[in-house]
Amino acid sequence: MGYRLFASTAAALTASVMLCAQTPASGQRATVASKAANTSAGAKRVWTPPRTPDGHPDLQGYWSNSTETPLERPKGLGAKEFYTDAELADLMKKDQDRLALNVEEGRPTERGTNADVHYDYTQYGLDRGQAKLSWNRRTSLIVGETGTLPPMLPEARKRNAQIAAKNRGHLDGPEDLSLSSRCIEVNQESVPMLSGGYNNNLQIVQGDGVVAIMAEMNHSVRVVPIDGRPHLAAEVRQFRGDSIGHWEGDTLVVDTTNFTSRNPFQGSGDKLHVVERFTRVDADTILYRFTVEDPETWDQPWTAETAWSKVKGPIFEYACHEGNYSMRNTLAGARVAEEEAAKKAGK
Repeated sequence: MGYRLFASTAAALTASVMLCAQTPASGQRATVASKAANTSAGAKRVWTPPRTPDGHPDLQGYWSNSTETPLERPKGLGAKEFYTDAELADLMKKDQDRLALNVEEGRPTERGTNADVHYDYTQYGLDRGQAKLSWNRRTSLIVGETGTLPPMLPEARKRNAQIAAKNRGHLDGPEDLSLSSRCIEVNQESVPMLSGGYNNNLQIVQGDGVVAIMAEMNHSVRVVPIDGRPHLAAEVRQFRGDSIGHWEGDTLVVDTTNFTSRNPFQGSGDKLHVVERFTRVDADTILYRFTVEDPETWDQPWTAETAWSKVKGPIFEYACHEGNYSMRNTLAGARVAEEEAAKKAGK
C-alpha cells in the first residue's frame, strides 16, 4: 500500500458544547478550537458565512474530519457526556507522552488492528498525534445520555452472525475479500463520513444545483444533487447509497437512502437511512451532524456529531493497491494454508 504524508486536523465541535483549547507540549501541534455559534438561547451569531453566487453558505475548500473522540462512549463513563477541563488536559498529556515515546524509540504506533503493528507510523508522519489536533470535552460522537449505539435487534444479530460465519475461513477468490481490501469502498468514503486512522482530508466544491465532496482515502468523489430531484428507484442499490440535498437556512441537509447490505455501517442492512447536516459555524469549522436509522437493525434512530476543520490543500491522489500485491499475496497465502492443511490431514 502506498502511504502519503498529509497534514490532518482532529476536531469535534458542537453548537451547544463548550470546547477547550489547551497549549500543546513540545512536538505536538494543536489548533485553537473555533467558537460555537448560538451557544445560548437568544445569543446573536457574530460570524456570517461567505456565500456562493446562489446565496448559500460557501462550504468550499479543504477540510479534515480527524478526531480523537470515539464513536461510542468508553465503558465506565456511564452517562458522563463531557470531560472536565482537567480530565481533558490529562488525556492530551497522555497522548503527547505516547507520541514522544514512539518517536524517541521508534516503536510501532497502534492503529487498532494487528495487521498494522509492524509499521512505525511516526516515521511516515501518519501517527494521529503528529497532526494538528483540536480537542473537545465530548466523551463520544454519539450524542445523548447513553452515548452508545442502540441495542441491535435479534434478527440483525442473527443476520450479521450468519455473514461472519460464511466469511470465516473462506477465501477462494477476490470476491471473498472485504470491499476495503479490494479498494472498492473504504470506511472514510462511506456514508456517514467518519475519520479513520489516517488520510482524513476532504475537499468540497459547490456548483449550480450540486455539491461534490472528495475523500482523500481512495480518492473518491461523492456527488450530491441539490436541484430537487427525487431518490433513485428503490431497486437501485449503491455502496454509498443515493444522496440528495437541500438547504435549510444556512445548513446543507443531505438525505441518503438506497444502500446495499454489502457495505454495512455498524452492522446495518439495506434499509439504512442517513440524514447529514453540514453547517459552517466559523471560518475554520464545519459542524457535521448525522442521524442514522435502520428499522431492521435498531429499534430507534441515533445521532452523532463531529467537526470538519479547515486545512491546507491540495489533496494528492491516494494509491490504494499499487499493483494489487496485497490481494495477490493474501490469496497466495490462502492456497499455501490449504496445501498445508491437506498434507496434515493426509498423515
